[in-house]
Amino acid sequence: MIKSIFLLIFTLLLTLRLSAQQKPNIIFFLVDDMGWQDTSVPFWDSITTANLKFHTPNMERLAQQSVKFTNAYATSICTPSRVSLMSGLNSATHNVTNWVSMKDRMVDPKDDVLQIPDWNVNGLSPISGQSKSVYATPLAQVLKDNGYYTVQCGKAHFGAYQSIGADPLKLGFVKNIGGGAAGNPASYLAEDDFGHNPNHYNVKADLPHLKKYWGTSTFLTEDLTKEAILAMDTAQMKKQPFFLYMAHYAVHLPYNADQKFIKKYLDKGYTAPEAAYCALVEGMDQSLGDLMDYLQQNKLDKNTIIVFMSDNGGYSHPPREGRSNTQNYPLRGGKGSLYEGGIREPMMVFWNGVSKAGSVASQPVIMEDFYPTLLEMAGIKNYVIQQKLDGKSMVPFIKNPQKISNKRSLIWNFPNNWGGGNGAKDNSFMTAIRQGDWKLIYFEKYAQLELYNLKNDIKEEHDLSKQLPKKTKALARLLTKQLKAQKAQMPTFKASGKQVPWPDEITIEH
Repeated sequence: MIKSIFLLIFTLLLTLRLSAQQKPNIIFFLVDDMGWQDTSVPFWDSITTANLKFHTPNMERLAQQSVKFTNAYATSICTPSRVSLMSGLNSATHNVTNWVSMKDRMVDPKDDVLQIPDWNVNGLSPISGQSKSVYATPLAQVLKDNGYYTVQCGKAHFGAYQSIGADPLKLGFVKNIGGGAAGNPASYLAEDDFGHNPNHYNVKADLPHLKKYWGTSTFLTEDLTKEAILAMDTAQMKKQPFFLYMAHYAVHLPYNADQKFIKKYLDKGYTAPEAAYCALVEGMDQSLGDLMDYLQQNKLDKNTIIVFMSDNGGYSHPPREGRSNTQNYPLRGGKGSLYEGGIREPMMVFWNGVSKAGSVASQPVIMEDFYPTLLEMAGIKNYVIQQKLDGKSMVPFIKNPQKISNKRSLIWNFPNNWGGGNGAKDNSFMTAIRQGDWKLIYFEKYAQLELYNLKNDIKEEHDLSKQLPKKTKALARLLTKQLKAQKAQMPTFKASGKQVPWPDEITIEH
């Protein structure tokens, strides 16, 4: 009898292990602050000056094997995108609408006219009851519960310092390398201990489990890659499929010079900060290549899904070279803006046997879509989670890149004030919608609607709101309907305490 029970348990464990081995590994390669054009891979219909400026041979290598999405979106700021990825919720739903820092503390600069709503400044929480947080079942938790060895490597920034979400190990990851509440490193240089100062706590210098690199001549991007490879080794020893969330701090400020790559850019005459930025991009690309090489050397390349994505648009202000908001050309604006330069991202998906090598998909997709997509790709069904997903699976468009659906609309909500845009109009108090080729942006502080046809005007140079008032009103009504349905937060006027008008309440002047 005991022998029979033991045999049954052994058979069940063996079956579970075999089932786990058949699941695909997943590498989600997320870059911080990387613009749509910060690569030698063209995501537009032609090669631009920026494409010629950057050197990313491994992105080119991945593009040759993958489906490239040319209309992929995130939010305009980092934490909202990361929470959307881990929750499957749109920013209008989860209300983590700006970057997070310290617990219960708002990061928005004050505005003279508008009051910022009481948004979820503590970020993502896997349990109910934490104040100023969105309660949701994290993507990593679902993968872990279904046999995955889940690794967080690099920037986390899901929750504020001293909140539950600041610790990736409480969000479903079994291993955390360098991730916490920090939104960027104090330094990329290991010789500077990544900015660690024992006499003065700095959340930016709080990069756990990287102390062994202190005092060496290495660079943070390189060190994170080494640790990611060790984590994949562990998953192989455990005979578990892995989910590697490779979330680089690069290419976010500070622009420390990576000596392995910077010389060629200085020789071309770029300013020191711009050359350092280009070197950060190339170092990130080298990391991608190192991971792809590891997969090939360990015969994992056929059973590993690779997703490449950025968390928001490229930073487009000093110390970047050139006039502000020109760095993401042909796109307008940059990080913090709901113009295309702030939200359109470079995205590629490799899924062996499913994605067509070298193909291009023009279907608009958004960050929260990865939650149901990755679970479907992993073969995980009937999962029970706390939240009702806003994201939709991208699998139909990965399988058939020519497929287009204009029924769904994408929305963004940023009822906040971003301090990185030097008070620019397009870096605060905005909401927007895209449906098909049409995009409407509502500037709440100025009671202004702008309408663009992205197919004809990707640069968003020609506001058609006055020429096409019916189309403008139709999109304003649709945006209002979705904002209300998702219980989106809106700013209020300081003088009266009243909420700003909904988009469909704005008068269009002819």
